[in-house]
Amino acid sequence: QVQLVESGGGLVHAGGSLRISCAASGMIFSINTMAWYRQAPGKQRELVASITNTFSTKYKESVKGRFTISRDDAKNTVYLQMNSLRLEDTAVYYCALANGQYGTRQDDFDYWGQGTQVTVSS
Repeated sequence: QVQLVESGGGLVHAGGSLRISCAASGMIFSINTMAWYRQAPGKQRELVASITNTFSTKYKESVKGRFTISRDDAKNTVYLQMNSLRLEDTAVYYCALANGQYGTRQDDFDYWGQGTQVTVSS
């Protein structure tokens, strides 16, 4: 069994920065993909960024150049550094793990954190 615990969400002014973290515990396979998804009120959950165990990354177009996903496998932790935050980045951010595979679709991710709220104010 795998558990994912997010931390670091909060309230930030537009243009500001925030870093959120996700600590994983349990049996994590060497081949995996970790990702950050987000869900704003009334909208579908969407992929923000993902990173494989080979450090290959993928980003949602609107966050490219502003967000950076990284991972520290020694700590089983994935991070999302968010800069130049915009009002439209407000959402609950979820950490996800595709264990034993390179996940490309939401259905590939079999473990999810509880979510952390990120609110960007004007």
